[in-house]
Amino acid sequence: MRFGAAAAAAATVSLLAAALGGCSNDGGGGGSASATPSATGAAASGTVATASSPLGTILVDGGGRTLYLWEADTSSKSTCNGDCATAWPPLTTTAKPVAGKGAQASLLGTTTRDDGRKEITYNGHPLYRYAGDTNAGDTNGQGSNGFGAAWYVLDATGNKITKTPPSPSSSNNGGY
Repeated sequence: MRFGAAAAAAATVSLLAAALGGCSNDGGGGGSASATPSATGAAASGTVATASSPLGTILVDGGGRTLYLWEADTSSKSTCNGDCATAWPPLTTTAKPVAGKGAQASLLGTTTRDDGRKEITYNGHPLYRYAGDTNAGDTNGQGSNGFGAAWYVLDATGNKITKTPPSPSSSNNGGY
């Protein structure tokens, strides 16, 4: 049993190292989620699915990473580029997007980004991940106002969810 736990821990460390090392095109080590093995696979296959979260049922990529819309995108055209796209990596694909569990294929599409890559859209919204979400299911970007507009997770119908995530317990018991 101990060997199994150690192997799982080693695999987790390897995945984190891959996610943190060489994540940006400029060599600066910025935290682009697209460098993780699962995110790369998700980008190649373009899978969008749903998952349960404290915010309700939300959209995730093929690796379980939360997907967001940006309110500055007023059409299906993505306007998050440069530093914005480093902090909020777009969900891109080289193939036709795939509807995973709970996602509706009829709501999937793509838009061509300024850099020529195909970004996946859902219900007309370009989809992004948040570099501050380090684990599948994290929703740390929910409701944040970065780069001039708010970011929200999406529900299975492609509409924004505006409620905020529950705060960690603030009881003053000290745990002692």
